[in-house]
Amino acid sequence: MGHMADDRYDSIGVGYGDVRRPDPRITSQIRRAIGSATSVLNVGAGTGSYEPDDLPTVAVEPSSVMIAQRSPGAAPVVRGYAEALPFRDDAFDVAMAILTVHHWSDADVGLSELKRVSRRQIVLTWDRDFFAEHFWFVRDYLPEVNQKNASGSVGPIAQLLGPAVKVDPVLIPADCTDGFYAAYWSRPQAFLDPGVRAGISAFALKDQKVVADALARLSADLDSGIWDRRYSELRELDVLDVGYRLVIAE
Repeated sequence: MGHMADDRYDSIGVGYGDVRRPDPRITSQIRRAIGSATSVLNVGAGTGSYEPDDLPTVAVEPSSVMIAQRSPGAAPVVRGYAEALPFRDDAFDVAMAILTVHHWSDADVGLSELKRVSRRQIVLTWDRDFFAEHFWFVRDYLPEVNQKNASGSVGPIAQLLGPAVKVDPVLIPADCTDGFYAAYWSRPQAFLDPGVRAGISAFALKDQKVVADALARLSADLDSGIWDRRYSELRELDVLDVGYRLVIAE
């Protein structure tokens, strides 16, 4: 997760595993991308979400708080940073980085390290511009969240991992069990729950007055029915493309 993320997640990672449970549909898409690999490295691994349970896997994670929440049966974990992976060149078939690159202190160096230690790379991230346009919470309530972390967006990642790169949309189910930022696209009330927000780094890392103002506006719009009049069609959808992308580099 990067040299800054260990301290961040030691404070904001408490209880993370309670609201960030891997969604089986996203798990299947990532597992298909991993394919017939014989060894997997999970970088910025957190509590171990989306690690394959049927392949030899090693995890790298800087935060002791996150490491402590890994299940007893999870892959062995090394405390370390994406920017300085303690492995030899081509040590792994596949290196994966799932919703983590935006936390790294130097995304370019971390992605170069992924390429160095593995023959294939799989990165789950998002298209920042698509996200800003298609995710109502960012567009209408908290656009400030999307104004930084350009290095974590799909374009720079695909460019650095290229040239043989495939980018697949990751459709987010309406009842997604993994409580990342846009997982609640059809459940707006969830954003008013402090427990939900605790699992979303975008809230913890922003100016809290800006966040409080955004939540007050959302609460008022839910109470008045404005949100439902504007977005009632979302209640009818099973999945939505909110801009999450799986980058697969050969």
